[in-house]
Amino acid sequence: MTFQIVELNRLLQEANSDERKTEIKGEIESIKDLVESAIRKHQREVDYDSKEMTIEMVVDKYRKGLKTDDNELFVPDYQRDFVWSLRNQSRLIESLIIGLPIPHIFIADVESGDPELDGRVEIVDGSQRVRTLYAFLNNDLTLEHLQLIPQLNGFKFSDLAASRQRRFNRISVRIIELSNCTEATRRDLFERINTGSNELKHMEIRKGSKHGNSPFYSNVISVCADNAVFKKVVPLSETKLKRGEDLEFTLRFFAYLNNYQSFDHSVKEFLDIYLDKESEKSADEVAGMIDIFVRTMNFAENNFPFGFRKSKGAKTTPRVRFEALAVGIALAMQEDPNLKADNISDWLFSDEFKDLTTGDASNSRPKVVARIEYVRDRLLGV
Repeated sequence: MTFQIVELNRLLQEANSDERKTEIKGEIESIKDLVESAIRKHQREVDYDSKEMTIEMVVDKYRKGLKTDDNELFVPDYQRDFVWSLRNQSRLIESLIIGLPIPHIFIADVESGDPELDGRVEIVDGSQRVRTLYAFLNNDLTLEHLQLIPQLNGFKFSDLAASRQRRFNRISVRIIELSNCTEATRRDLFERINTGSNELKHMEIRKGSKHGNSPFYSNVISVCADNAVFKKVVPLSETKLKRGEDLEFTLRFFAYLNNYQSFDHSVKEFLDIYLDKESEKSADEVAGMIDIFVRTMNFAENNFPFGFRKSKGAKTTPRVRFEALAVGIALAMQEDPNLKADNISDWLFSDEFKDLTTGDASNSRPKVVARIEYVRDRLLGV
């Protein structure tokens, strides 16, 4: 893709007459005006204040009212679960003890008109750090995997000398507090801060973006991920559930069901584009989507001996296998609402199906189409 400004700058360098240079410079100025207009259109009126709070104060604002969900400093629903490993938590504590700076924590003053929320502040970015500090001061965190000060391994907060505890509590944490900030802006900020993060998975970013509040996400993706039969036939580890893998599976089901023939090579882009296009859904559309999902899961429960797992002893479900089976079932049901399962064992454990659902199948459009249609056709007896 050649950007217009790049091409015009190139032409300006090659222009051999003053008249041509004047013409090109005029076009460049027109583009600059359009860019400035676009910037002003999207510029956010967000006020912010930089401040410092002691660790003791941050934890106190988070802890008081935590159990009744009316704590002053709270984690909003678009944030991820507490998923930091013990290693990451321990390294944060060690960094603070030795005086290393940590990234700013972004919070936002909530002005919603709801008396239960007004005056409270939500954590826009930094929830893992805040929850780590809370766990440590609450003696729920035992330090481990530390290499710089290995003598700290095995320590809880209460094991530190009283003087060190006081000093730790007085450590300052840098805070950016946003005000006059809409929920859409807060979600956008969360997404932009975390887009490049290795720790944050794609579904967690989607959850925190504008899509996390869309009718399709709230009324279809989240509802289907909470379906009891789905949880039974698609077992996922606790870690994967915290990372939003159940939401990832349900999104993939609908994206491939409705658009698998258009898949290119990037699963992330494919899902993001689909989620963007499908954000708005009517009540009838929502009901129809949930119906096909539930019928698909029920079919799998009744006819596949291990659900979507490979074997009885498998602890989790491969994405590619789930996509092939779930979407293939749904497509077959769309052609035959009274679909019956005949001779499933003949192909479910075959080398052909194994080849279609292993390796780099998820990044190849021909294989995506082949594996889904293989299941559909086997179920329809084609």
